[in-house]
Amino acid sequence: MSEFSDAERNALYRAIALRRDVRAEFLPDPVGDDVLLRVLSAAHQAPSVGLAQPWRFIVVRDFAKRRAVNDAFQRANALAAAGYDDATAKEYRALRLAGILEAPINICVTCDELPARGRGLGRQTMPEAPRYSTVCAIQNLWLAARVEGLGVGWVSILDPAELRALFGIPEAVAVIAYLCLGRVSEFAAVADLERDRWEARVALEDVIDYERYGGA
Repeated sequence: MSEFSDAERNALYRAIALRRDVRAEFLPDPVGDDVLLRVLSAAHQAPSVGLAQPWRFIVVRDFAKRRAVNDAFQRANALAAAGYDDATAKEYRALRLAGILEAPINICVTCDELPARGRGLGRQTMPEAPRYSTVCAIQNLWLAARVEGLGVGWVSILDPAELRALFGIPEAVAVIAYLCLGRVSEFAAVADLERDRWEARVALEDVIDYERYGGA
């Protein structure tokens, strides 16, 4: 018997279904510290292998700092576009892939890959475990933001070395994600890349196997 009511269970699944990667809909409205801390608290409650809690969240509000990150994005974006053939590059350049300047808050998420906490549990066989744990924290953050009416955009088109230099991140600490966070004018009905026909969503039955890979 679940301890959650039907309404609570449905709300969770609804938040998951309505989560979006936001790019163009950010509003300049400020986000209160109380809301931000609730969202970060949800992230901090994520599962982590060995209870290592290897994540760290750098909250970025300063416009000059965000502008420097946006400059880094523009450089990385130009390099990415140059890697496609002409037709695909044209499609790529038409995509809106960042809201760094528009979102009032940016968050750089890092991961200590050799944390003292957790005493190495799980890392002997799967050394990537701290990164996986940090990604779980990001998903928690994303869902908590959605129920708070906040949009999140994950900007992956950034050189981690540039972020490391901008934020003074030690070499032993991995840069996992750069997120844009803020209130939005609307949440899209479908994912932007689906709407823009960059890619189609895969059906659930196409990604489930039983007993072995490929299901054969």
